[in-house]
Amino acid sequence: QVQLVESGGGLVPTGGSLRLSCESSRSTFSIYKMSWYRQRAGHQRELVADVSNLGTTNYADSAKGRFTISKDNDKNTLYLQMNNLKPEDTGVYYCNADLGPLVPSPNNFWGQGTQVTVGS
Repeated sequence: QVQLVESGGGLVPTGGSLRLSCESSRSTFSIYKMSWYRQRAGHQRELVADVSNLGTTNYADSAKGRFTISKDNDKNTLYLQMNNLKPEDTGVYYCNADLGPLVPSPNNFWGQGTQVTVGS
């Protein structure tokens, strides 16, 4: 089991910045892939960015150039730095930990989510 606790959401004006954090109960060094997803009103949950245990990152087109995913293995924490935020970034942001295909189920875990609201 992996417990994930997100924090850092809030209300920010258009063009502002936020940094989301996700603290893991398991060493992030050992996690196959960690990701940030979001769910916007009227939309399905979508991938925002992910980072592999090798440090390889991947971003949704909407996040490229504005968001940066990173992790601190000493603190067992995943981050998402979000800059130049737009109203369409509004939603609930979820942290995900994928332990990989070699780990028996359950091997995929979610945090409770943190609300991000962009606008006046």
